Amino acid sequence: MTHQTPPGELQADRYAVIGHPVEHSQSPFIHAEFARETGQHLTYERLLAPLDAFADTVRAFIESGARGANVTVPFKLEAHALADHLTERAQAAGAVNTLVFDARGITGDNTDGVGLVRDIEGPLGVPLKGRRVLLLGAGGASRGAMLPLIEAGPAALFVANRTAARADELVVRFAQAAEHHGVALAGGGWDAVPAAFDVIINATAGSLQGDVPPLPAGVYAAGSLAYDMMYGAQPTVFMTHALAAGAARAADGLGMLVEQAAEAFAVWRGVRPSTGVVRAALRARLTAKA
Repeated sequence: MTHQTPPGELQADRYAVIGHPVEHSQSPFIHAEFARETGQHLTYERLLAPLDAFADTVRAFIESGARGANVTVPFKLEAHALADHLTERAQAAGAVNTLVFDARGITGDNTDGVGLVRDIEGPLGVPLKGRRVLLLGAGGASRGAMLPLIEAGPAALFVANRTAARADELVVRFAQAAEHHGVALAGGGWDAVPAAFDVIINATAGSLQGDVPPLPAGVYAAGSLAYDMMYGAQPTVFMTHALAAGAARAADGLGMLVEQAAEAFAVWRGVRPSTGVVRAALRARLTAKA
């Protein structure tokens, strides 16, 4: 499909979120609001890629004149493989959620972990420096969060996973970064989790199935924040369980979604949008749909 630009009107830069499925994505709403606020001339659409044709979909989008894209499930690993260049955080994550198209080719970035840290330290008001942080899960979401979490300078970071060996792999992978930033990094199975954490982050997909990691008593320190990367119109199963188990506060990942989008927008456009208004509007949209 060709996009016709009226005479005298500047062609809008094209962006999209690419996934399968993708119709549920809130990204077009978020980026339209960012563009309006910052006065950027762009369009942002949903792009459904066939499961066996992600690279072809990206290249066709580039041919149409596109400047960048967000990548969602299940293509973040393929996006990592497709990129000609990778940022440090994309290399660390082993996955890509943001693509930049320019004369250099395709650059892959990962803004998920930065979005998580920004949400916790900004709107939620919990500085991570010097805190004890527990990260639940050792999959792609956790891997994307590791470097930004370590760079935030917590006193300790413990990675817990159902299969202890996968948690151990993350600890080994990020040991050098942890040492550089003075972070005590350790990991293990659910039964190896020590007590009293200030921030507990659920990076498992458990809330989708109604599952909660079987954590030992005493995990939640006084004043602790329980954070679920999943989000919805209602509090997640993890949030509800955490509050009952001693967490002082609980938050879902809607703020992370908005903050990672703001970081991608800044990567593309060189200007950082504010996120408060979009966050409130998105929450209202979810509530209204429910």
